[in-house]
Amino acid sequence: MRSSKEEPVARSRSGTRGRRGPRKPPRRDGFAAAGVQTLDPRERGPIELPGTITVKELAELLGVNSADIIRELIKSGIFATINQLIDRDTASLVAGELGYEVAEGEAIEADGAEETDSKVAEASKDVLFEEDDPSKLEPRAPIVTVMGHVDHGKTSLLDAIRTTDVAAAERGGITQHIGASEVTHDGKRVVFLDTPGHEAFTAMRARGAKVTDIAIVVVAADDGVMPQTLEAISHAKAAKVPIIIALNKIDKPDANADRVKTELTEAGIVVEEYGGDVPLVPVSAKSRIGLDELIEMVLLVADLQELKANPARTAVGTIVEARLDKGRGAVATTLVQTGTLKVGDIIVVGETFGRVRALENDLGKRVGEAGPASAVVILGLSDVPQAGDILRVVKDEKEARAMVEARKAAASAKAGDGSGRATLEDLYSQIQAGQAKELRIILKADVSGSLGAITHALEQLDQDEIRLNVLLEGAGDVTDNDIMLAAASNAIVVAFNTKVTETARRSAEAEGVDVRQYDII
Repeated sequence: MRSSKEEPVARSRSGTRGRRGPRKPPRRDGFAAAGVQTLDPRERGPIELPGTITVKELAELLGVNSADIIRELIKSGIFATINQLIDRDTASLVAGELGYEVAEGEAIEADGAEETDSKVAEASKDVLFEEDDPSKLEPRAPIVTVMGHVDHGKTSLLDAIRTTDVAAAERGGITQHIGASEVTHDGKRVVFLDTPGHEAFTAMRARGAKVTDIAIVVVAADDGVMPQTLEAISHAKAAKVPIIIALNKIDKPDANADRVKTELTEAGIVVEEYGGDVPLVPVSAKSRIGLDELIEMVLLVADLQELKANPARTAVGTIVEARLDKGRGAVATTLVQTGTLKVGDIIVVGETFGRVRALENDLGKRVGEAGPASAVVILGLSDVPQAGDILRVVKDEKEARAMVEARKAAASAKAGDGSGRATLEDLYSQIQAGQAKELRIILKADVSGSLGAITHALEQLDQDEIRLNVLLEGAGDVTDNDIMLAAASNAIVVAFNTKVTETARRSAEAEGVDVRQYDII
């Protein structure tokens, strides 16, 4: 079995050993001669740690050999090089294992940058969204993604919903395609991602973005549950977002709502009428039936989620789409998720930065600022970011430049050391060490009849110490969509008697997804 090259950047407290307190001081050979501080940890006060630090820098800070740091990381299932960046929590746990006390409170800044590489920025973005004083939070609009099988009417439904927005007409202007649009219903806003389908949704998840609050899965009443319907449901479940079923084409003569509800139940989606908790709204995009009811259901589900944000803080958001415009330079659509983005703000987005030169809403009008749950086009970035990149306002250009340079360096280091997502060997090693509790699988087979036998065989592996989670199962070739779901969920693709398409193979290599092909169970 080959050795793992998985390189987690962050380590949760629950996955580490429980021992704490001083122990025998580690080796310090060679450090005294180099002028590195070599005090016994019991003789030093609390150590202050930055938000991120390399293994080498941590060793120098503690006055120990880098090998001691790497050894402690390996014991916790983290395989790191001497120049690998680790986050503050991981560094704190290592320091504790070596007998050092770490100062409580905020991380100290390093070279003016609160964050460095993009993986750490993604790992800590939940903190960005949750660091507000609860008393400053205000209700915000829900952000909705529309998914479903091809030709079931996703685009038509979005177009029909947009034309119900009288407020948009009153504001003037024509809705622009910017990747997201806003609709107002009874004075309440709803933001819809305009790129229908689960491909874009999952691509953003694969980059660590958590954008969607609610998923509308469109099912044609005359066609029923189809393969892409099942995929959409799997993607929404994996993202842990509430699902609303939009039963479209309800006005067609051959519409059969009861058959669709039964098929949904078989797929694990039990609608409210059948005693479940998934709302189903009959609609017709063509005849404009049930559109108001669908939006009202979205608002009801949103109310139950109690979505809130702080408009008074600096903005944090996610890139929905971006392109290079010949006349305007880098143009990026952003969903502002918390805070207020203003013209003139210095922003860092992935591995690029800039000053916000202009903001445009979904009607193509210039605006001075955009609050929480607003979709705006940003002009002023130095380069084109990627969909799913996190946008953050920083205090000045110096901090922005330092963050971007650190992220680029970390990305180069990661590309050079071969680190990637979990492989089957990595997960097996983590299971043996008691560090992994769940094995996520995307299962594909040549025919649907094989799936039952394969699933049954895999379930026999399900034990108390490890839970098997089949995120998606289906018949046919392994496709790019399967790879994107695996990348977003850190899952492994298992294929029996079926092929991997060339585009899927390229995506798997690019995303570092482990694909296993077998011809026997």
